[in-house]
Amino acid sequence: MRSDLVFRALSQVSNRYQLCQLASKATRKLHKPNTRLQDTANEVFARFHDTNPGAPAPAEAAETQPEEARRAA
Repeated sequence: MRSDLVFRALSQVSNRYQLCQLASKATRKLHKPNTRLQDTANEVFARFHDTNPGAPAPAEAAETQPEEARRAA
């Protein structure tokens, strides 16, 4: 049930308002056409249980591209 997923996600985010905001943003970004929105929201809450959604992204992922590839032509 979704309530179980929400309570598990609250182990990573202590503020319920922040959890709702992060979940809605993630659901909009992860939603695929021709799938149910409810399934996408459940997937987001399941992911929030495993990781902290409020933590900043790792810095090394942004530095994988060489500087020449990022410059405009």
